[in-house]
Amino acid sequence: MRLNARGRHAGRIPPWIRMTDDDRLPDPIAAASALPRGSLVILRARDDAKRAALAARLGGIVRRHDLILLVANDPALAARCGADGLHLPEARAGEAGHWRAHFPRWFITCAAHDLRALHGPGTSHADALILSPVFATKSHGGAPHLGALRFRILAAQTRHPLYALGGIDAHTARALEGADAAGLAAIGALTV
Repeated sequence: MRLNARGRHAGRIPPWIRMTDDDRLPDPIAAASALPRGSLVILRARDDAKRAALAARLGGIVRRHDLILLVANDPALAARCGADGLHLPEARAGEAGHWRAHFPRWFITCAAHDLRALHGPGTSHADALILSPVFATKSHGGAPHLGALRFRILAAQTRHPLYALGGIDAHTARALEGADAAGLAAIGALTV
């Protein structure tokens, strides 16, 4: 898999992102352990207690495997557990500047679902954006998706490092080869 990584963080941003998921990733510890060194893990969990416990369990894996850990939508937990940064949902992307000012060393990503969100408030303070859904995905069954061509068009219209999320597997990843993207993000399959 070869993407055309570009932007101000090209060369230091990871090519792989594993997203944890309460329903679709039953063993996030094993999934994180299997990632190549330097990959990024975004911890997502709906329940506060479960999220905190998972952060504690992932901490050791992240250090042993030289991974980057971001906590989704919970800056207080990210700070408490010593995470490497924060992932913000599209609705909270405008907060990226606030968190950048408080934690200048954090790696901050924001979710985006269309061109408007790629250029929305706060994205200038993000290190990378995660665009989804690129392909049909079990997470959002039946929801419209961008497709490879639209992803390429949107990727060419942003200066941010951009990740493709949604329906990523070995087959769909090939459709993105050569795209102006920083890398791929996935919940399930990440064996490309």
